Amino acid sequence: MNILLLGSGGREHALAWKLASSPLVTKLWCAPGNAGIAQEAECVALDVADHAAVIAFCAAHKVDFVVVGPEAPLAAGIVDDLALAGIKAFGPSKAAARLEGSKGFTKDLCQANNIPTAAYQRFTDAAAAKTYIRAQGAPIVVKADGLAAGKGVVVAETLNDALDAIDMMLGGGFGEAGAEAVVEEFLVGEEASFFVLCDGEHALALATAQDHKRAYDGDNGPNTGGMGAYSPAPVMTDAMCARAMDEIIYPTLRAMSAMGAPYKGVLFAGLMITDDGPKLIEYNCRFGDPETQVLMIRLMSDLLPALIASVDGQLKNFDLRWFPDPALTVVMAAKGYPGDYEKGTRIAGLDRAARIEGVEIFHAGTKASGDWILANGGRVLNVTASGKTVAEAQRRAYEAIGLINWPEGFCRRDIGWQAVARERAKR
Repeated sequence: MNILLLGSGGREHALAWKLASSPLVTKLWCAPGNAGIAQEAECVALDVADHAAVIAFCAAHKVDFVVVGPEAPLAAGIVDDLALAGIKAFGPSKAAARLEGSKGFTKDLCQANNIPTAAYQRFTDAAAAKTYIRAQGAPIVVKADGLAAGKGVVVAETLNDALDAIDMMLGGGFGEAGAEAVVEEFLVGEEASFFVLCDGEHALALATAQDHKRAYDGDNGPNTGGMGAYSPAPVMTDAMCARAMDEIIYPTLRAMSAMGAPYKGVLFAGLMITDDGPKLIEYNCRFGDPETQVLMIRLMSDLLPALIASVDGQLKNFDLRWFPDPALTVVMAAKGYPGDYEKGTRIAGLDRAARIEGVEIFHAGTKASGDWILANGGRVLNVTASGKTVAEAQRRAYEAIGLINWPEGFCRRDIGWQAVARERAKR
């Protein structure tokens, strides 16, 4: 099969790495790709927001299947446009992608279908939002309704932080994405990332993961798109996974079908595991970044048939096999991220770092310039490792990072700390 993968981040490099190993793949393109993806696929300079250009490329190159990585083209309806042109694509329709595209839509769907989630209210008026926040007290969570590149959530520890977040969002800080805000209760528990492939009716749970959202060690600093992850998530026991499927995933699939917008693709549920069980924090309508990096390292089976089965409605009797060894990824980001950062700085030592046992380095924001790899984004590298334990995977990842020469970059030094502490406690 001829495959086109859309996107340019670490998630797409991990997907390209996995897809390239499939015996079913004849030719793999990625648009626009990055310097790391270029080692696995032919990168093409397509603007993924230009649906007509993507369709024309597919027609000219006899593309059989398109895999959409990021959320923006999904929310813009690229899967619908490809389908109208007779091209099969993995990902939800524009109507189904509202599960990520509008936090308010998802909260209302949860409320209507008794799906456990945090108590909330939706606001377009700042004064009304502030009145509600003062009545609820802090800590409290303020979210932009629309897509804000993973940065549209403020976990406000104080009342003033929450009020400032309302002014920022409803005052245009996120443009259209923040024209409406969702204010919700602060949930106490342990977060987990839960991924399921969906074919409109059936769902197949993938391995679990846990990511680290805060920029700095000790879960301090601003929220980011994610600074590292590991899989499996110990908090997601078999019983907890079964509850998440029964109480959250399947009611969502039934509700979307009843709305005439059956959900096909990967559904990424951000969960809080509370004393009362799993609660939905938010949905994403694509693979997580950086969770995909650890999932692909652990996936034993060929990924491509599972993606095709999702599109074809054939997941009912499908199964995937996983390596038992845990995997962990550490994000190396440009200094200043998630705020302003410099682009174009040189990175050296990647080949040496990748030779450490169990290590795979995925590129998130890089470009090639002659013989050099240059940083070209906020999150730049995902140094990923597997091991017999989370502690071993963690040690290998940080050993590899020690061999990478990039003075303008930084990373957290405590990725996986909760799982490592659990392992120590079991000894």
